Amino acid sequence: MPDPMMYQQDTYVILEPNQPEQFLTAAELLAKLEAVLNQHQEDLPQELQRFTSIQAQAQYLMDTSCEFDVGPGKYLQWYAVRLEK
Repeated sequence: MPDPMMYQQDTYVILEPNQPEQFLTAAELLAKLEAVLNQHQEDLPQELQRFTSIQAQAQYLMDTSCEFDVGPGKYLQWYAVRLEK
């Protein structure tokens, strides 16, 4: 049986063009996604438009995706990482 620790997602690595990678907690990633979504409310993908709050949109992205397109040649990617064995 797999160890439940394998499925814990406490830390994420964030990748952005021309930026060093960043390690964030789940709460920090959620806050970052909320800030990015706040700036892109006018051109959200259809799947995010069904949510009435930015918090719900950010949580949905965090739970179901690993990338958000923020414009031509720009993106935000995040991946769960395990820092301990």
